Amino acid sequence: MNPNVVRGRARCVMVLGTTSGAGKSWLATALCRWYARQGLRVAPFKAQNMSNNARVVAGGEIGSAQYFQALAARAAPDVRMNPLLLKPERDTHSQVILMGQVSNELSELPWRGRSERVWPRIAQALDELCDDNDVVVIEGAGSPAEINLMASDIVNLRVARHAGARCLLVTDIDRGGAFAHLYGTWALMPAADRDMLSGFVLNKFRGDAALLAPAPQQLQELTGVPTVATLPMWWQHGLPEEDGVFDDRSVSSGEVTRTVAVVAYPRISNLDEFQPLKNIAGLRLRWARSPADVAGADWIILPGSKHTSSDLAWMRAQGLDRAVAAHASRGGMVLGICGGLQMLGEALIDPHGVDGNGPGLGLLPLVTVFAADKTVRHREAAFLSLTGPWAALSGVNVHGYEIHHGQTAEHAAMAAAGDRATAVMPDELAWQNNAGNVLGLYLHGLFEDPAVLHALFGVAARTLDAVFDGLADHIDSHFEPGVLRSLIE
Repeated sequence: MNPNVVRGRARCVMVLGTTSGAGKSWLATALCRWYARQGLRVAPFKAQNMSNNARVVAGGEIGSAQYFQALAARAAPDVRMNPLLLKPERDTHSQVILMGQVSNELSELPWRGRSERVWPRIAQALDELCDDNDVVVIEGAGSPAEINLMASDIVNLRVARHAGARCLLVTDIDRGGAFAHLYGTWALMPAADRDMLSGFVLNKFRGDAALLAPAPQQLQELTGVPTVATLPMWWQHGLPEEDGVFDDRSVSSGEVTRTVAVVAYPRISNLDEFQPLKNIAGLRLRWARSPADVAGADWIILPGSKHTSSDLAWMRAQGLDRAVAAHASRGGMVLGICGGLQMLGEALIDPHGVDGNGPGLGLLPLVTVFAADKTVRHREAAFLSLTGPWAALSGVNVHGYEIHHGQTAEHAAMAAAGDRATAVMPDELAWQNNAGNVLGLYLHGLFEDPAVLHALFGVAARTLDAVFDGLADHIDSHFEPGVLRSLIE
């Protein structure tokens, strides 16, 4: 460990971005592992995250990005690391999760009226993490130069001031206009806050870094802020993207032997759990937003949904309901996870106004009733005996997590008539149709379990620890020497 680093009240390093998607989450995760490898106690923090990708932790749920950052930091994830989580349900409405728990009161408040209400809890969570650690790696949101939002800011500059953070400003140079983004962000920041900027980071660069000159030096002359790293483009680093989005450039290369289509409805959630599939040689993941996108697929996956009934209505409007049904009728494999399981049934019943009523796809004789209380918990369970193409999962023990309102059971009238689904996991966590090709389960994280990957594909998973070490090695190689240590000295 660097002898100049003082243990105790944490030094805070904050990653700001010129835009969403600039690389804040990726860089914060890499910093968490880099500082943890120096023998320091490290914790991540993001005051407010807007994402339908969430994980179960001690005390409730947090955004997936902070969950992975905690693992990279070798810390136990907890709700203080992401005290405010917004889960979009409609274009103008989000479910508000405060300190891991749903707050119906805050969910009904307008955004600007909410910020002052939640700031004391955010500040308290950050202070507690600082008291318990040597380094806190803080991630901002969007851009710190959103001047229409500065008065109500609780995630960028207000956090940086409260923490006394040393800040890095990262930009995606692959988009073009990177130097203008950096300069414009710096120029729009309040003059007093510019002093917190310790360095600019150019992310996703392709080509010869020498060709950037003299722009970094000119930018430093204009702003006083040095460019401390140029990070090369790296598509297959293995870390799930914060919003779960993938494209062909981030999927393993090689001859395609199996195609898996993931239905991308508007309120998709927990897509980060499919990252391990992206790392399997010969497997191609494809977004499905139209019937043409599922044509020729070996599997169709209906992922989680933050609003099952509206996403099901969207599927019908696109004709995807018929395409999925046709695929299943031909014996094609269909997998529904959480909200996807609910869609596979006969009906959605909503007595509490949580999600909405509606008919299901009718591929499993099940009914889902939405409950007022949300189920949020870790689970470990073993598959029972399965038949057909999913039979390889028989007896496999799975570690996963549940985040859902609905409770699913057999359709009583259909069961009485002899049309029954088979429960293939204890506590009605998973169901299979008689033909054996349609499987639905409530557990998220199926493909993150090495035993499942081995059973289905005969491959060993790349461990998250290896991914985190790769990220740390990457920034260690491309930051200017001494910069990362200087941020906490």
